[in-house]
Amino acid sequence: MSEQQTVVVIPVYNHAHAIVGLVERIAVHGLPCLLVDDGSGAECATVLDQLAAQRESVNLVRLSPNQGKGAAVMAGMREAGRLGYSHVLQIDADGQHDSDDIPGFLADSKRWPADVIGGSPIYDESVPKGRLYGRYLTHVWVWINTLSLQIKDSMCGFRVYPLEATLALLDRANLGKRMDFDVEILVRLHWAGVRVRDRPTRVIYPEDGVSHFQVWRDNARISKMHTKLFFGMLLRSPTLLLRKFRSA
Repeated sequence: MSEQQTVVVIPVYNHAHAIVGLVERIAVHGLPCLLVDDGSGAECATVLDQLAAQRESVNLVRLSPNQGKGAAVMAGMREAGRLGYSHVLQIDADGQHDSDDIPGFLADSKRWPADVIGGSPIYDESVPKGRLYGRYLTHVWVWINTLSLQIKDSMCGFRVYPLEATLALLDRANLGKRMDFDVEILVRLHWAGVRVRDRPTRVIYPEDGVSHFQVWRDNARISKMHTKLFFGMLLRSPTLLLRKFRSA
């Protein structure tokens, strides 16, 4: 495909209650979907099978057993590359993200096709305060590990990736496969010279939403990732500082 072609990649793990509505809302924007079943139970797996069978615009990739959000997104990216897409729009399956903002993400991606367009959340009162405050610590670590303030929010799972640069990164780096993925991939893409542009987007936490974030385990995993990235930043600091100086 010579022109920009975008597919929506949705990692799914037991979101049977939300995924049908999300796929329907995405279809309004005329985009194809790649659903990645990350080892869901029978109920959700059946729903995903039905969506793939009933909708020509929906493809299904299945992982077994459950491997984590990051692994699911990476599997979707590799399948998107195999199918010839140029860009991937990642969105979560639990209904947090406002699919009405998709046209804005696509417009930004068409304007800056070599860049990542990353969601910068606008929260309402539904956001859990513990999750909100924890994000600020990650923001600081990301700014340290990139020696830059370019990445406004590294945890929002609503974003558009340029696929060629992203797949090249996946081929040479061992990225986190669970909740650490969203942060790590943006830091490493920044290291590789890919610009990350933020786009404000509304984010809610539905009352009946299913979250798979495990507070202690995932926070420990993210802390370990920040430490690893810090030492990676030290090795790359001359290059990062030179880039910062040249762009000033």
